[in-house]
Formats: sequence, structure tokens, C-alpha cells
Amino acid sequence: MEGFNKIELGSPTNSLDSRGDKKSNKSKIKPIVFVSLIVLIVLIIISVVSVFTIVLPAKVVYKDIQKTSLQVKATADAVKKQNIAQADLELEKTKKELTQIQKDLEGLGILKFIPFASAYYSDAQHLIKAGFHGLGAAEVLIDSVQPYADILGLKGQGSFVGGTASQRIETAVKTMGKITPHIDDIAKYMHLAKNELDYVDPSRYSSFFGGDKIKKELVQVKKLTSDAVAFVNDARPLIKILPSLLGEPKEKKYLVLFQNDKELRPTGGFITAYAVFRIDKGIIHVDRSDDIYTLDNTVSRKPKAPEPILKYLPKVTIFNLRDTNLSPDFVESMKTFNSLYKNSSGKVDVDGIIALDTNVLVSTIKILDDEVMAGGIKFTSSNDKRCDCPQVIYTLENLISTPKSLDLRITSLAKVQAQRKDILGVLLYAIMEKALKSSPKIYWGPLFQDILKQANEKHVLFYLYNKDAQAGVEALNASGRIKQFDGDYLHINQANFAGAKANLFIKESVKDNFDITNDGTIKKTITINYKNPHPPSDCNLERGNLCLNAVLRDWIRIYTPKGSKLIDSTGSEVKLTTYEELGKTVFEGFLTVRPQGVATFTISYTLPFKLNSGVLPVLIQKQPGTHDNEYTIVVNGEKREEFPLLADKQLKINL
Repeated sequence: MEGFNKIELGSPTNSLDSRGDKKSNKSKIKPIVFVSLIVLIVLIIISVVSVFTIVLPAKVVYKDIQKTSLQVKATADAVKKQNIAQADLELEKTKKELTQIQKDLEGLGILKFIPFASAYYSDAQHLIKAGFHGLGAAEVLIDSVQPYADILGLKGQGSFVGGTASQRIETAVKTMGKITPHIDDIAKYMHLAKNELDYVDPSRYSSFFGGDKIKKELVQVKKLTSDAVAFVNDARPLIKILPSLLGEPKEKKYLVLFQNDKELRPTGGFITAYAVFRIDKGIIHVDRSDDIYTLDNTVSRKPKAPEPILKYLPKVTIFNLRDTNLSPDFVESMKTFNSLYKNSSGKVDVDGIIALDTNVLVSTIKILDDEVMAGGIKFTSSNDKRCDCPQVIYTLENLISTPKSLDLRITSLAKVQAQRKDILGVLLYAIMEKALKSSPKIYWGPLFQDILKQANEKHVLFYLYNKDAQAGVEALNASGRIKQFDGDYLHINQANFAGAKANLFIKESVKDNFDITNDGTIKKTITINYKNPHPPSDCNLERGNLCLNAVLRDWIRIYTPKGSKLIDSTGSEVKLTTYEELGKTVFEGFLTVRPQGVATFTISYTLPFKLNSGVLPVLIQKQPGTHDNEYTIVVNGEKREEFPLLADKQLKINL
């Protein structure tokens, strides 16, 4: 917002000067501009506050307002620190300031009768009204969540401080139903704010005297508010039934699938273990946990394996539960999972499926004093030089790959897999036991905040059978759906079809290159570089070991806007195929990466539309289970951006 203090509106100034009192009239114009801009800044903060506290990411907005007033900064800092009590105080101060601005504006009411100036005066009025509505939404939200401050990981004194840990969380869940109706009030306030902003026309602020900056901020705040309204409306059903999902008044059951991201599959990893969680008034109970092979053995009438399995895992001729997550869309994969699971003699009726990967274990153990004991083994997040990864990951993967018995007569892969140590269930139980026996202030809040982060980064995925709940989960982008998008789109999806845990050792980087021709045609070249610097593992089954680091047999699919046309490709060891799926054009190939080796996959194609403006919206969707893959954006040979893809990322690229 640099330059705001220099802004003067040309046309209104001329109109006032024509009355003959240049000095006096200029002094009126400046307050108008100042008022409009301060109101805009306040509104941005209000929108950020209301959106941030209901878990909608707003970090970019915070950055944009760092150079604004001290009061705005104080409010933003309180929100950033998730300090409910402080945010409440700062919002009250902001309310007083907004009230004063409103009074100052009323003193300039004559301007509404002056040509040209009246439009800007009207904008200021609507911005102030929208600001008060935004404040109303924030105040309701703060009042609603304040009793749960410690449980939600927010700074402030919660209401549930007596009794045991279990009693406190039970009380919190039971009372949650009393505050969820307040979401309707929040939605009402946000809708009213949006209505006021609809009257504000950003195009009024042309490029003269820095008006383009005002225009940019107006467009931003209008979009932020619209997104907030949509988010609240979409998430409202989930929030309202949250107590029910947490087992109040009737317990709920969930099938939890552990996806081993070190053996990457389309929705996050090879399904290696499962558990049945029962939630009764917020308290989690583990009813059952076991290896996925045990569950697979209970399924009757298995169909023939689909084409990708037959092609790349030729020894697997039937369709198993562990291989059902072939679609990159988690919901679609879970529908396939359920089509087999219904034929299991061990089937348990559940209310939904939750999938998680190893990253959840690492982050959780960090919160739990970086130490959890399970099965006589200490698990930590400290770095293990054998893989340059957390100790819990290497230890866990090594245990999973080692049978219980080291009987040298056991040479059958099936028998080795059947004898693997069931450590995952033991570890998950140990984690929950340590968390639930603690004070809320120690672990619950950080764990709650971490689950939100893990869901945003697609390390936790939800498929809930309640339609309203699922709609809310999808609004939070926590269901692993392949999205429709108006603009360029990219999703790189890979599957490890080797059985080894090679993804533990491989580093990937992606270059996303745009070349624009004179007629507006957009040519894209995607280059994926693979590097495995570590030596191979001992894969001798007769010695009782499965592989950790071995050849990666990588089934790769590039999802692009529907109608994209292939130009060329290199690196695939099979003929590249093209088809349509999930509303996208897909380019499919296959490659291998050896220990202490490198590989490169490159594909060039044209987008199904031409550039009709200088800005191209781009959505890059992250594959669940991946993390820290480096992306570089290049436009006509010029590097524009470089970032690790931690979550779905939306960009606007100037071409």
C-alpha cells in the first residue's frame, strides 16, 4: 500500500477548485481520500480476521498490509499468533477507529451532492458499512470459540479446565452444539458485507495519481469477502454437524487407512495398514488395527485386476483392497475401495474413511515432546543419516519391511508379508494415549492446529458418508478431489509399482515452462528430474528382508486442461498414451529410477485456449503424500517463481 498518502483524485479536485477556494477545497479532498483508504485498510483487516479464524489461508493479505497503521498491525499480529483475547481487544480498538472515521465522513456529507466526488463518497460509505458487518462477523466468531481456546490451540483461557482430560474434552463436545448455530450469524454478517461491497466499482479508480493501487486493493478485498462468504456457506453444514461427527450424542466409527507415502500411490501411498476408530463424545477408541494383507484375505469374489496393475504388476492378477487407490481423486478411489470392502467378512459399518501418511506421524511426534514409545521402541523426528529423513520414518519402514521371524526357510513373499510386525497400530495407539492423557494446553491445541495443516497439505484425507459433512470437507479442500479450474491446470500423479520404499530416497524437481507465440498460442513443457543418491538396500528374501531402496518403477500421469494437444515427450520407457479422465486430458507414461541414479521425464503440449490477456490463472494441484517437490515457473526463458509444492497452489502469471 505504498503511495497511498500521495493519492489525490483528479476530477473531484478540479470540480472543487472551480468554486474558487483552492486551498480550502483541497483540504476537503484529502480527508475524503484518506477516509476511503483507511476504511479500505480496516476492511481488509476485518476480512482477514474473520476468514483467518475459520481456517481460510490469508497470509498474502497480511503481507500486503504490513506497512499500514500501527493499529492494523497490532490486530494482524494478534490474529497471526492465534491470540483470541488480544484479537478481541484489537478488534474493539478497530471498531472505535471505524466509528470515528464514520463521524468524519458524515461531516463531509455535502460531497455527495458534488459531481464526480459523490461516487467516491458513496464508496467510502459502503466500505464503512461493510467494515462494521465484517467486525460483527469477527466478534461473533471470537465469542463463539473463546470457551474452546485451549482445545483449539488458541491463546486465551478456555472454559474447560476442571476434571480429567477425558472429562474436559467430553464437556467441550457436548457443549459444541450450543455454539454451532452462531455460524448462521457469521454467514449473515459476511453476506451483508458482500452486499455493501457490490456497490463499489473498482473501475472508477483509474491509473491517475496512483488510483490503480486503490483499484487493486478494492478488487482484492471484494474477492476476499466473496470467497469468505462462499467458504462460510459451504462449510456451514460441516460445522453444524461437527458434534455428531465427534460422537455426540451417538458414537461414530471411522475406517482409518495408513498410506505409506514412501511407496507412493495415486492418493498418497500404498495402503499398508488399517484401523477402526470409534469416537464417543470426542474420546477416540481403537477397536481394531491390522495389516492390510489380513483384511485383504477376508474379501471374497475379487475381480480381475485393472489394466495398470496387470501391465505394471503382472504377477498380481486379482484386484486387492491394497491396490484400489488408483484414481488420483481420493473420493473416487474410496468408492472403488468400498466396492471390494463390502465383500469382506471382516467388514465394519463405518461413517467414513480417513487416510493419513507418514508425515502425520512425524509432525505429531514432534508435538508430543519429540518422543513416543511403542512396542519397546523409541520413535523421534530426529534426522537419520541412512535416508536423510526422520528416525521414525526409517525405523518404521525398516520394521514394515522385516518379517517377525527371520527363519531362513521362509522364501515366499506372501509369507514374509504375512509375518510383518504390526507396528503401525501399536504406534498410532501410543500416540493417541499420550495425547489424551495430557492437559489440553500441552498437546490438544497444537495437535488440532497440526491436523488442519496436514489436511491442507493433503497428508490427511477425508471421505465422509454424510453428504453435508462431505460438502464441508470439500470446501476445506481436505478430500483430495481433482478440481475443475478456469485457466491452466497441472497435476502430476505417480505410482510406485515396485514394492520397495524408493520414494523415501528420491528427490524430485519440476520445471513448468511457458512459451507464448505471436498469435497467443501457449506451449507448455513440463520437465521432471529424479535423483536417488543413496545405495541400494539388501533385498534378499531368504535372509528375511524386503527392500527399502530399490529400483523405482514409476507409473506417471500428467493431468492438464481438457483439450490439450501433445507435441512431444521423452523419458517414458513405454509409448505415451493420451486420454480424458476427470474432466482433464491425461498423458500417461512409465519410467524407472535406480539407486544412485538419475532420470528425466519431459513432455510438451499446447493448451486448448489462446492467451487473450496478459495474465494467466494457473492451478497446480499437489499429489497427496508428496512433499517438498521443488517447482520452477519459467516464461519465455525467464524464471518467474520457485517454490516447494506443499499444498495446492494457485498463481496468476503475467505472460
